Amino acid sequence: MQPGLWEMTLQSSSMKNVPKISPEQIEKMRKMGVDMSQLQGGAIVNRICITKEMAARESLPQMNHKESGCEMKNQQRTSDGYTMGMVCDGAQMKGKGTVRTVLASDRSFSTTSEFKGTMQGVQVNDRTDTSGKWLSADCGSVRPITEALPGK
Repeated sequence: MQPGLWEMTLQSSSMKNVPKISPEQIEKMRKMGVDMSQLQGGAIVNRICITKEMAARESLPQMNHKESGCEMKNQQRTSDGYTMGMVCDGAQMKGKGTVRTVLASDRSFSTTSEFKGTMQGVQVNDRTDTSGKWLSADCGSVRPITEALPGK
């Protein structure tokens, strides 16, 4: 991946049932380095900053287990991306899923994840499609997402 500012678009089969994100939740995401400023046509569009160090890794950034209750397991590099399992055992999410990321180039990717379990106590069988595209080498005011990584 190229370091710099990336735009991520996330669409989910369960997104239409998601309540409006509170200003407090938006602020928490911003503090983690995710700009949750746009909701467009049923998709969340946000911008994140990838540092040179993050881009140089041979693995994808992991969600913070303490915050999400989810942990990525068995990440494997494929010829065109990554596959991994997801296990969630937190207050908000419980269940299992799979994640597949395809790196089309160093400036674009797509991810498909499937999750079966419960979200906030509601049974779900969800599919999420995420696409990312590189915008600029300069992140501007968007802070790197390193705070969202384990151990930070």
